[in-house]
Amino acid sequence: MAPDASDPSGSPDAAGAPDAAGTPGTPDGTPGASGAPGPLGEQHSDLSGDEPLLAARVHRPSDLLRLLVGVLAIVVVIGIAAFASGTTSGLEQDISKGTGQAPDVFVKIAGLVSSIAVLLVPVAFAIERLIKRDGLRIADGVLAAVLAHGVTLATDLWVAQGAPTAIQDALTQPQSGGGLTDPVHGYLAPVIAYMSAVGMARRPRWRVVLWVVLLLDAFTMLVAGYTTPLSIILTILIGWTVAYGTLYTVGSPNVRPTGQTLLAGLRHVGFRPVAAMRAGGLPETAEQGDRGRRYLVTLEEGSPLDVTVVDREQQAQGFFYRVWRRLTLRGITTRRSIQSLRQALEQEALLAYAAIAAGANAPKLIATSELGPDAVMLVYEHRGGRSLDALSDEEITDEVVRSCWHQVRALQSRRIAHRRLTGDALLVDRSGKVVITDLRGGEIAAGDLVLRMDTAQLLTTLGLRVGAERAVAAAVDVLGPDKVADCLPLLQPIALSRSTRATLRRLARERSQREREAVLQASEAAKRARLEAGSGSAEAGSKAERKAVRAEKQAEKRALEDALHEAREEDLLAQIRRQVLLIRPQAPVEPVRLERIRPRTLISLIAGAIAAYFLLSQIASIPLSSISDADLGWVTVAVACSALSYVAAAMSLLGFVPERVSFLRTVVAQVAGSFVKIVAPAAVGGVALNTRFLQRSGVRPGLAVASVGASQLFGLGAHILLLLAFGYLTGTERSQDDFTPSRTVIAGLLTIAVLLLVVTAVPALRKFVSTRLRSLFAGVVPRMLDVLQRPGKLLTGIGGMLLLTATFVLCLDASVRAFNGGEQPLTYASLAVVFLAGNALGSAAPTPGGVGAVEGALLAGLVLAGVPKEVAAPAVLLYRLLTLWLPVLPGWVSFNHLTRKGAL
Repeated sequence: MAPDASDPSGSPDAAGAPDAAGTPGTPDGTPGASGAPGPLGEQHSDLSGDEPLLAARVHRPSDLLRLLVGVLAIVVVIGIAAFASGTTSGLEQDISKGTGQAPDVFVKIAGLVSSIAVLLVPVAFAIERLIKRDGLRIADGVLAAVLAHGVTLATDLWVAQGAPTAIQDALTQPQSGGGLTDPVHGYLAPVIAYMSAVGMARRPRWRVVLWVVLLLDAFTMLVAGYTTPLSIILTILIGWTVAYGTLYTVGSPNVRPTGQTLLAGLRHVGFRPVAAMRAGGLPETAEQGDRGRRYLVTLEEGSPLDVTVVDREQQAQGFFYRVWRRLTLRGITTRRSIQSLRQALEQEALLAYAAIAAGANAPKLIATSELGPDAVMLVYEHRGGRSLDALSDEEITDEVVRSCWHQVRALQSRRIAHRRLTGDALLVDRSGKVVITDLRGGEIAAGDLVLRMDTAQLLTTLGLRVGAERAVAAAVDVLGPDKVADCLPLLQPIALSRSTRATLRRLARERSQREREAVLQASEAAKRARLEAGSGSAEAGSKAERKAVRAEKQAEKRALEDALHEAREEDLLAQIRRQVLLIRPQAPVEPVRLERIRPRTLISLIAGAIAAYFLLSQIASIPLSSISDADLGWVTVAVACSALSYVAAAMSLLGFVPERVSFLRTVVAQVAGSFVKIVAPAAVGGVALNTRFLQRSGVRPGLAVASVGASQLFGLGAHILLLLAFGYLTGTERSQDDFTPSRTVIAGLLTIAVLLLVVTAVPALRKFVSTRLRSLFAGVVPRMLDVLQRPGKLLTGIGGMLLLTATFVLCLDASVRAFNGGEQPLTYASLAVVFLAGNALGSAAPTPGGVGAVEGALLAGLVLAGVPKEVAAPAVLLYRLLTLWLPVLPGWVSFNHLTRKGAL
């Protein structure tokens, strides 16, 4: 930062250069320009001249939000014009009656004045901005005006040639010469776009003048019959929307305050600054970037100051994250997503005063001020020290940990929530005392839920540094066991800060990597031991020796299971729960439902809505007579095939489970899976249910996962082989046809070959894939060895998979025949290709049960194969009704029955 501009010499001493001792000449010898750690534990660097801007232009989320709102408003206006023609015509008549009383002389004078002023006012503002060297804003305004003019021309052309008559009547007026007025005014929209882009809304006088001119011009045009009310509204919206779309695309000029602005602001509130240094090293993430920029300011007399500067760009950081948290979390109040600088200033000042009044060790706020229209500053007493993140593990003593909890207890005694109790918000000063900072995101008069979230957050923050045992012991010592136990339902990732969640995910990946490496090492060791033990009996063939080989394989399997059990590590949150439960065994541990809506649920809803739209459009085109003419005999066959598929699914699962499991109960579990498919993606819900069912049936957890994994791997392989085989058969049966699966098969094979080449050519991808495949087969292969010793089991599993595919194909075949007079226009090979392709898309779709994706794929496949659309559409609906929707009720009954019996 530049020295005081009043110093003509600009000498280094004026900028706070080191004195003879090597430190700035501050009365308390506080580290400053020397680069020693400052108030936040970061290294500082002296700033010469104005602080460089991080970017010449910034993309503000608020501009994007205004763009989206403008587009939505334009759609609403056009919708009103299209579907509320009676209302719009009545409004036009009322306005014409009301304005018809105005004197003609007044109307003509107003029209002349407004027509001239609507062009002169923007030009005058541009001259004023150029004099103040703000040419970038003028360039943005001119670009927005040009784009707005282009949009108005395109809109006029669309309304004149392609829009419905109702929209044309609502946006235009007939003229005496036989023509129509312009739907969007080609000079008003560019002026509005220019006005919005250059920022006249922040300058009240110019804004009032221009809006008076625009309203006067609109009034005269309405009185003269040259426009309609909806045309005026649409013109304003187009100009406003194009302006903010331009600003977000090209970026707004960065208006962060310079170093001279900060020094001038400090002088304005009575300080005499000598130098200011920026606290570097703070990552401006979505969670931390809106906390403001920190400075250490050296004064001519007295102790230095800690100054926080907040500007509009920093305030906008994390905007979409805050919106998402506000929408998805329930029962938790968060600060407004769009907050004015004045509100941000007042909130942080209020929390600073409240924290000190509560007895917490927090920095004292001594001054606040605005730094122009785009920034504010908060001046605190300097508190030297380092953040908890900057301390080494040895420096975080039990006294430091307890001091952290003392600060939280002081805040919670007055119902104050911090909301950001991460390592960089806890400062340890030179005396070892903890200072609590970053109170801007806090909350006063907080509810119990938010206070318990603070406790859970600090437990996790300290647990990451000192371990769960020390963190819990200190919390119990300061807060008491009851308050610590009350936070257990909040001890879940969604309740923690963004940075903490990222750290927990990183640690989870490291744990998984260690577990995979342990399993791989155990597998290699077991193989070497088996080879060494079997080298002398390679030619042996007696029954005793075969039994010994089987025993060795069993020993290898147990070694892998033991290695996985020993390598499995408990995550931090589970460790904290265990430590608390040792003190309060009766403490509630069931997590509180904090999420109003999960991302997966939102994606499923959106995908389901899109699928429902296309599906309903197809249903609407089906004559009701074709549905009522369905052959009940073939419908009965389809129902029987659908019911038989659950028996086949039970066979395909039990074929890979050597242990004895009830076949009837397994069939019931597969019926229960039809209910689970509706509440989870098809590729996820069935796997979880089968794994849980096998565990409850007495199969060890590791073996249950391996059995389900082996079933899934064999099912995937069988699916691919059947698709290729039936595709080849279909291609040979039809040499000339629009539907040529043989070409599809070739394209699929080529695609797979290219992907394999890419994976093998890139070392990182090759290592990623090979590691995961080896760890997967390390658990599945021993399980397959058990199954191979029982050929009957293996035949049951493979037969069940083939029977499952056959029942679905026959169900689809019967559904088509039901609406085609008992005739089938396709061969079974073609029908199998259609089913297998549609089922693959359904497994990949994010919607529950593949809703939308399966229907669309099956319908498209049948139509391309030659089935008439009038037959294919109701056939697909019947097939999905029998295989997805009708089994939901018996699936729910089966699910509850198995749950009551303890089988799930």
